[in-house]
Amino acid sequence: MQPGTHFSFGDHQEHGFVASFTSSIPQHLAHWFLEREQFEPVPGELGLYRLSEPERDGVRRTRQAVHDLRRHGYTVQADIRLNPALSTGPPRPVRPRGPQERRSRLAQAAAGRTTQRSTSPTTAPVSARSFPPEPTYAPTVHLTAVAGGQSR
Repeated sequence: MQPGTHFSFGDHQEHGFVASFTSSIPQHLAHWFLEREQFEPVPGELGLYRLSEPERDGVRRTRQAVHDLRRHGYTVQADIRLNPALSTGPPRPVRPRGPQERRSRLAQAAAGRTTQRSTSPTTAPVSARSFPPEPTYAPTVHLTAVAGGQSR
């Protein structure tokens, strides 16, 4: 192992996908991380952990564990097929062109105008109504007094 390595991942004939840690990381912390990544201690093998249920997409889950530990800042050594940086994943299925072209046509139709919608309302919403501008001068109001009359 390279100096400064925290974790090591590989294949084991008997235990399947395994992981171990070095003395550069505290044992309780390594145990906590590996259990969170679905690795369990191998009975009788001190410091060796195996992936639980390796038949259930074991390569992908081990690669994900390597990726997660590296993302947390740990130095991880892994076999080539378990190293997400050096190996390629399984090929992704190729989608047929038919549904993609149909989605494109649907998107274009949704973006266009339709004759089914009613015409836009002629009155503006209350918040968009315009008010007459405020006068720039002070209006003068002339009041005339009614002579000799009593107020009603």
